[in-house]
Amino acid sequence: MTAPLDGLRVVELGGIGPGPHAAMLLADLGADVVRIERPAGGLQVADATRDPVLRGRRSVHADLRDPDDLAGVLALLDRADVLIDGFRPGVTDRLGLGPDGLRARNPRLVYGRITGWGADGPLSQRAGHDLNYLAVTGVLHAIGPAERPAIPLNLVGDYGGGSLYLVLGILAALLERERSGLGQVVDAAIVDGVANLAQLVWGLRGQGLWQDRRGANLLDGGAPFYDTYACADGRHVAVGALEPPFYAQLLAGLGLAGEALPAQYDPAGWPTLRARFTAVFATRTRDEWAERFEATDACVTPVLTFAEAPKHPHVAARGSVGVVGDVEQAAAAPRLSRTPAVEPQRPPAPGSTDLAAAVRSWAGAAGTG
Repeated sequence: MTAPLDGLRVVELGGIGPGPHAAMLLADLGADVVRIERPAGGLQVADATRDPVLRGRRSVHADLRDPDDLAGVLALLDRADVLIDGFRPGVTDRLGLGPDGLRARNPRLVYGRITGWGADGPLSQRAGHDLNYLAVTGVLHAIGPAERPAIPLNLVGDYGGGSLYLVLGILAALLERERSGLGQVVDAAIVDGVANLAQLVWGLRGQGLWQDRRGANLLDGGAPFYDTYACADGRHVAVGALEPPFYAQLLAGLGLAGEALPAQYDPAGWPTLRARFTAVFATRTRDEWAERFEATDACVTPVLTFAEAPKHPHVAARGSVGVVGDVEQAAAAPRLSRTPAVEPQRPPAPGSTDLAAAVRSWAGAAGTG
């Protein structure tokens, strides 16, 4: 049984952030990914051999400023379907790997460019990280308590607005290639992806239903029935009882069903509801509340740590998190019914594959064309 992207050949120019994550997603679904490791330099945040983001591909060392190494990488790209480029715009052009030159050599190549600011615009040549891209889209301002914006890890920018949109663009370009026979450049900018992820908020603002104040809206912790609460043991539960039937079950589980309380969707009564919920949740431990609400649709769940999450019955039953070697990591997603993803493997040691051997392997086998 083959994986859904079996035969797809991808060259990844090594870096950090959304590019490697996008390559992992493609590799999980069966793509043959060769990661080009550049000479030492840049931010190193983990041991590469224990970094599950790097799983599922071969790793070769190549100095793109060395003519022989560059020739080897070009030989790979002549046979590749996709290139993942995470450098600033213009860097690969100066190295001889820009989209115009490569697509002249290989017209079917899909050139996947992932940047923070995009291929053009006044900030396109500026450095930045996830937090900076969130900041200029309005999204960072909207996340967190009233006192200050909160940092949502690197999930919203690098991965949500970055790698996922890059993969979407790559797959769309591959599908279009079936009609035209030609590749194209995918300009995946994190600022664009994050703005697009926030479409619900843009829509609510357009209807006058969203305030540019944190902790004042339905989905940002402003509503007492969509928030987190501290329990007797100092741990927390998450409450997401938006719909009235679910809210009724929340009140019942808290023992408040018969109490005279403000209406659910009356913002003037939210401080009263919050104070009441806060007091009640503080009377039991997190796990006691989790057990109390487990068989209900009140949308109350325990806030688990990364250490606890793999042991949660639902996460464990689906195998959403597993262990490869001795490293816990997420399983492949999404799941396809007929052509499952590749079983996760340990990440390769950097440069563990010879560049010439990688070129030969693609020269002698059929790809997706």
